[in-house]
Amino acid sequence: MHSILMINETDITRLIVKNYMEELLNHLSIDVAIVGAGPAGLVAANYLAMEGKKVVVFERKISPGGGMWGGGMNYPIIVLKFGKEILDDIGIKYEEQNGYYVANAIEATSKLIASAMDAGAKIYNGITVEDVMVKNGKVNGVVINWSTILMTELPVDPLSIEAKAVIDATGHDCYVSRIIEAKYGIGHKIEGEKGMWAEEGEKMTVERSGEIFPGLYVAGMAANAVSGSPRMGPIFGGMLQSGKKVAELILQKI
Repeated sequence: MHSILMINETDITRLIVKNYMEELLNHLSIDVAIVGAGPAGLVAANYLAMEGKKVVVFERKISPGGGMWGGGMNYPIIVLKFGKEILDDIGIKYEEQNGYYVANAIEATSKLIASAMDAGAKIYNGITVEDVMVKNGKVNGVVINWSTILMTELPVDPLSIEAKAVIDATGHDCYVSRIIEAKYGIGHKIEGEKGMWAEEGEKMTVERSGEIFPGLYVAGMAANAVSGSPRMGPIFGGMLQSGKKVAELILQKI
């Protein structure tokens, strides 16, 4: 006679709350906080975690992945001219066509997320970084709140996460960089992205990725927006290479 498996609702709740809180308490002090789980942020998380760094990615939406899910105009295909080595490192399948590398957007995004977590990075979804911690002229952490709290404009105070480095991978909005610009200045005004020019945008995305304020790095489309570079649309090599470059720069310092 088979025993009857009992399901208790409060047991389920207890497991959810217990495991989430234990993990969060273990990540109040980390090596790198990445704001935004788009392609650049996920690639940075991959390479940093592979080197044993304690990495947390904060994503304001429920689903990580940023704009890569939709490929180009919701055709789930991504195209790269450069950055094939990153696809190889992550295990993303692709075909070479007419000098470009073509991959499935859904597979690529899923594997970027899974490989970052397999490497040891933590991804917290539904959490918005609403501010940064700055001490002695250096960014040393982020200030977080539930996205739903901010959406409903409830007067609820946030919590803080200490980090040795912070990456702004918030895309076109470059939200974290704008906070720093408004409060401390970054040496120039954030101009936002220019019009579409894929070749120049790809190149400048990588060139302009890096540290813009002590402890704060920009990657991906955030780097473009901060530097006033052209957008490049649904070609993703520059974004992937940008995330890898920023990870390498941080690894030299921490």
